[in-house]
Formats: sequence, structure tokens, C-alpha cells
Amino acid sequence: MLGVLPRTGTILYRGETNLDFENRASRRIVYVWLVRNKPKKASRAIIEIIVFERKFCRNKKMANEPTHAELVVIGGGPGGYPAAFEAADQGMDVVLIDQDPRLGGVCLNRGCIPSKALLHLAKLIHEAEESKDWGITFCEPVIDLDKVREFKDSVVGKLTGGIKQLCDARGVTLVQARGELVDSSTVKLTKEDGSSSTMTFEHCIVAVGSRPTLPKFLDIGDDRVMTSTEALNLPDIPERLLVIGGGYIGLEMGSVYSALGSKVSVVEMMPDILMGADRDLVRPLRKRLDSQFEAIYTNTKLNSIQATSDGIVAELEGEGVDSPQTFDRVLVSVGRLPNGHGVGIENTKAKVTERGFIEVDRNMRTADPKILAVGDVAGEPMLAHKATREAKVAVETLRGEPAMFDNIAIPAVVFTDPEVAWCGLTETEAKERGQKVNVVRFPWAASGRAQTIGRTEGLTKMLVDPETERILGVGIVGPGAGELIAEGVLAVETAAVARDLAESIHAHPTLSETIMESAEASFAQATHVYRPKRK
Repeated sequence: MLGVLPRTGTILYRGETNLDFENRASRRIVYVWLVRNKPKKASRAIIEIIVFERKFCRNKKMANEPTHAELVVIGGGPGGYPAAFEAADQGMDVVLIDQDPRLGGVCLNRGCIPSKALLHLAKLIHEAEESKDWGITFCEPVIDLDKVREFKDSVVGKLTGGIKQLCDARGVTLVQARGELVDSSTVKLTKEDGSSSTMTFEHCIVAVGSRPTLPKFLDIGDDRVMTSTEALNLPDIPERLLVIGGGYIGLEMGSVYSALGSKVSVVEMMPDILMGADRDLVRPLRKRLDSQFEAIYTNTKLNSIQATSDGIVAELEGEGVDSPQTFDRVLVSVGRLPNGHGVGIENTKAKVTERGFIEVDRNMRTADPKILAVGDVAGEPMLAHKATREAKVAVETLRGEPAMFDNIAIPAVVFTDPEVAWCGLTETEAKERGQKVNVVRFPWAASGRAQTIGRTEGLTKMLVDPETERILGVGIVGPGAGELIAEGVLAVETAAVARDLAESIHAHPTLSETIMESAEASFAQATHVYRPKRK
């Protein structure tokens, strides 16, 4: 328990008490800590106390493994641990099962968080290079790969440690094991040493996530061929890196390695990179990456790779593409596969697709009344924030509350430089559906804030219903787009009309004003852009 308390604190009291917490009387341990004491500045000590309460039976070194729980959650990622925490907050007896010693799942340990830490460093390198245009010149950066890894790992460690503390504080029982459903009310727990046991439950939420796709013809048994997991470990800085796949993972990791000194080439079968986004949002990113990467090959097929002593030889097929080419390393980023197979779903009434998705309804329920599923394993898009929202819906469903998952405004963010973000309806989708929309755009060249940071290539766009003025979708490309898109999500989710955003005062000078001016342009003139009226 002491691990969850402030390291600088001093124990003033330790004892047992009977407290009624949310109408559930139970034996608890209470810790009172002295956090701040300033006797020199006052006649008496200023004491700030924190009281930590936990069920007495929930200490970290439990004598016995749990044999039954009201709720079992399999998987400790962004779908699993929020579900466990929400259920515990609502008074449920929860056991959280994860075979990884560190909570947080792929996103925190081998995905979202470490990649963003590295992308932050990449952005610093590029900004230092570009600052010479503004009259400030830095020396060439010296890359200490060990310290870079240390920074990345420290970020992950702090966050995983924080989740563990929250798990302890909430009284969630954590079991480090592989969980596999035996039937609709029993789960088998297999430890790392091979020992196993079983426990029963009233309900189970499956949140086992996904894994990188590695096509068989690319699995050649050579560690120079990496998935995103290995690439995040930064084994070295290859002179030449081939990235297979022009999606967000490939472009983000390619940006990292390019900033660190690698010559990066991207091969993509589709006509362009990031095919899920509108082309006007992708163009500024593509222009910047073209100047940073060695090559971006679109409409190009990778036929084979072969390991040689000189490197990995890639056979490429595309108009005007040199082939074969030799690379020091290859990053395979062609998507992810859900982990629905191998968790015992077939032993229940729940259904799993051939690809590995567990079938759920909008309440996150499966065909088995005792089993729910959330996150990547419950369907696309495979995004951490979507998993977390599904977790809340699943717990609300278990509590009998009206709950339904609505994916109308799930934001998508590509954390390259510039960032690309969108939510709701895209212009491409509207055209495919034949849906009439007003598309309004505000160029960042007209933004005072964009000018001050020297990043005027950005664009903010809005899709508006021509009859109701309701905001149907928002798209942004530019630095900080991932932060700015939150306002767009709120607008789409709450069925806001363009006038709502246009008449909301936005601080000046900020990039958020580009959203306001986009909204203005949908029914009037944007202040900083003039478009002659059609006659």
C-alpha cells in the first residue's frame, strides 16, 4: 500500500476503521500522511492530509488467489483498466487480469505513448533545423540513443506506475496471468511459470486488444524486419529504412527515424498515403514528408523481401520505381489484427469473426449475456480513446443504465508534423454517399498565430448541413491539430450549428480561431478571408 502514497510524506497515523463508503460498510485501512509542514511561517504547523481507504482484503500481497468475482476484466489496456476502474467506482467487486506486468496495454507500453515521446524529440530536431530561417542557428544535433531510450522508457514507466497505483487505491484485484474463458462463468488463469488455476465470475468484459499484422511473405525470420513493437525499441539508427504501409503508424515511425538520421522510403499500394483522410488535409503533410523522406512510392507493390549480408533486398513494382533496392532495416506497418481468437470465446455463446473480432451490439454485449467486449477486439476503428468510451458503456450496461456506444464523432489523429485530425463526416464520405454538404475552409496563412510560429501550411475545414447549418464533420491539418479537433468533436457530438461556433469568442491569437472562422464562412464572411459572392 505504501507504494501508492506520496514519497515525501510522513505517516502520522495507521490504523483500521469501519467506514460506510457509498452505503457499503466494510473493514478498511486508513493512512493519514503529513504532506506539508511549515512551522517557520506560522505559529502552528500547516498540515495537509490525505486519507487513503482500501478494502482490508485488497492488499497487494494476497494470501490466496481470487476464486470468484462480480466482474472479471481480461486485458489491462485502454479498454480494460478503465472498465475495471469504472466498475470499482460503482461498487462492484472487480478482478483485472493481464499477462503483462505493466498495465496500459499496447497503447501505453508499445504504441501510442512511446511513439509520441519519440515524435516530440523528432519535432524538436526539425524545429532546431528550421530556426535558422528566423535568425537562430543551432549546432548539428548529437543523438545519444541510450538517453533517447531512457527518456521514452521513463515516460512509459511513470504512466504504468500511476495506473498501478490507481488500481490499488480503488481496491481492484490485479492478477498477472493469461486469461482464457473456460465457459460463460469461468476463466482459466495461466501464470508465467506455467501454473494455472480457475475462478468464476458473474460477468466478464473482454478487452484483449490487437497485434501488428505480419504477412507470411514478410516473416522471413530476420530481426532486421520489424513491426512497430520492435521499431519503438530503437535497436539502432539504420542508414536506409523501408516503411511498408503509408498509414499513420508507418508515417509516424518513419518521421522518428528520419529525424534521427535515417534515409526513409515508404511504399504504399494505394494511390496516396493516409487514404482515410480527405486529400486537402493530406497534401500539406505529403509536401513536408516529400522533403524529409528519401522517397514515397504510391501505387507501388512490394513483391518480396530477402535477407542478405548487405541488408534486406526489396523487390518493388511500380511505375518509375527502381527495383530491387537494399535497406538496412524494414518496418512492416500494414495494419493490426484483433486478438479475439485464443481467449476462449468459442467456449461461450459469444461469437468471433474469422478475422478475430468479437461480435457486439451497441451496448457492448455479445451473444452471451454474461460476456461483453470492448476495444480493438470489439471492432474498428482500433483507437485507444474509442476503447475507453466503450469501457464506460459496458459498465453502464452491466448496471442496467441506459447506455449505447455511438461512433459518429470518434476523432482520428495522425501525430506527424504537421498533425492531421478529423472527426464526423469526411468530404470523401459525403461524395460517396451523394450527400449534399457545404464544405468551408479556412487557410492558416490567414491566421495570425500560424504566422507567428512560421507554420502557415495548415488548413481547417468544416462540413455543414446546407439546410440546418448543423456541423457534420471537422478536419484540421497543422501543428496541434490533435488538440484542436476536440472542439470539432464536441460540435458534432452535440449537434451544434455553425453559428454556435462562429459566435463563441475564441482567444486571440490562437490556432483555435481557425475553427471559429471556418464556422463564420459557412453562413457569412470569415473575418480574415474574403470570397466574392456569386452572382
